Amino acid sequence: MQAALSRSFSLLSICLNSLFIVVANGAITTTQAQVRAYVTSSCNGTVSVIDTDTNAVVANIPVGSVPSTPDLTPDGTRLYVSNRGDHMVSVIDTATNAVVSTIPVAAFPSGLAITPDGARVYVASGSGAIPVINVSTNTVTTTIPDSFGPSQVAITSDGARAYVVNGETSLSNTVSVIDTATNTMLANIPVGLGPSGVAITPDASRVYVTNQGGSTVSVIDRSTNTVIATIPVGFGPFGIAISNDGTRAYVASRGSISVIDTSTNAVVATIPFPFNPIFLDFTPDDTRLYVTTVDSSVGVIDTASDTVVVPPSILDVACPVGIVVGDISRTPKTKDDCKDFLRFSSPAFRNQGQCIKYVNEHAKQGPLCSLINSGYFKNMLA
Repeated sequence: MQAALSRSFSLLSICLNSLFIVVANGAITTTQAQVRAYVTSSCNGTVSVIDTDTNAVVANIPVGSVPSTPDLTPDGTRLYVSNRGDHMVSVIDTATNAVVSTIPVAAFPSGLAITPDGARVYVASGSGAIPVINVSTNTVTTTIPDSFGPSQVAITSDGARAYVVNGETSLSNTVSVIDTATNTMLANIPVGLGPSGVAITPDASRVYVTNQGGSTVSVIDRSTNTVIATIPVGFGPFGIAISNDGTRAYVASRGSISVIDTSTNAVVATIPFPFNPIFLDFTPDDTRLYVTTVDSSVGVIDTASDTVVVPPSILDVACPVGIVVGDISRTPKTKDDCKDFLRFSSPAFRNQGQCIKYVNEHAKQGPLCSLINSGYFKNMLA
C-alpha cells in the first residue's frame, strides 16, 4: 500500500512540475512546454521573443520594415510576420530565431492568419488584396481581390472560412467572408464604425469584431453571416482575443480591457489598464493574457482574478504592435500534425494512431497530466 501511495505521489509531483513523461518504443523520454510570446516592434523592425516562464525578453529578431502581425503555425515551428513598410512576409524558424524566408506580397500587409492545418497563410493587405501563401513553398499561390480595405483576418477552426476586417480606410465598415476552398468572397457584412480587430470562437460559430469608431463589438453568426448582437465596450476598442475554452472575449480599449461572457454577450468585468492596450493573446492554458500597449511595453493579466500581475513597465519592448503566444515545443498539437508522426522524437510514436491518441488526451486533460491516465504508465504502476 505504501509503495502504491509513493508511486502515486511521484506521478503527482511530475504533474506539478509541468513535465510530460512518455513511454515510447520502450524508452522513457521527457519534454516540457516552451510557451513564448512573440511581439512585433514597428519602429525598429524586430520581433521580440518573451519567455513566459520568466517574463524576460530572450531574443530580438530582425525582420522587415514596420512589422505588424505575427502568427505561429499550429506545430509551433514557424512564425509568419507581416511587414507593412516593405510589403513582405518574414518566416522565422522558432528553434533558431532566424529568418528562413522572405515572401513578397501585395502592398501594405497588416493582419495575417494561418489555417488550422498549417498549410496556408492569409494576408490582409491594405492595398486591396488578400494574398494566400503556400507554407510548403513559401510562395503566394493566389491573390483574392478585396477593394474594401482589408486590415485584419481570422480563420475558423474548421479552416473553411476566413473573416477579413475591412478597416484600412474606415470607409466600408464591413467584414468580408472568404471561402478557403475556392478562395472566393462569399459575403460582405456591415458592422460598426471603424472595424479593427477580429476573433472567432473555438467552435467556429461566432465572429467577434471590434469597432474602434463606435466603441462596440459586433457579434456575427457564422451560419447566417449576420450581426446578432452589438456590445458596448470601452472607448476606442482595437484588439480582441477569445479564450481557448471559448467562454470569454477580452477587448483592448483605451485605458481598460473589457471582459465579455460569450454565453450572454455581456461585459462582466472591466480591467483598468495603466497604459493604452492594442493587441492581446492568451497562453495555451488560458491562465495569462499578454497585452501590447502604445507606450512601448507589454503587460500580463492573470485571468483567474482579472488583475494586472506584470505591469507594462516591466516588459520593455519598443513600439509593440502585434502579439501571438504559443507552445513551440516539438510535440504534436493537432491531428494534422500526426500525418507526419515520425518527425517527433520526444515523445516518439510508433504509428499515427498513437500520435492522435496523444493529441486527444492532451487536449482533454491539459499539458500537465494528460499521459498519466492514458495508459503509458500502466507497466510502471504494475
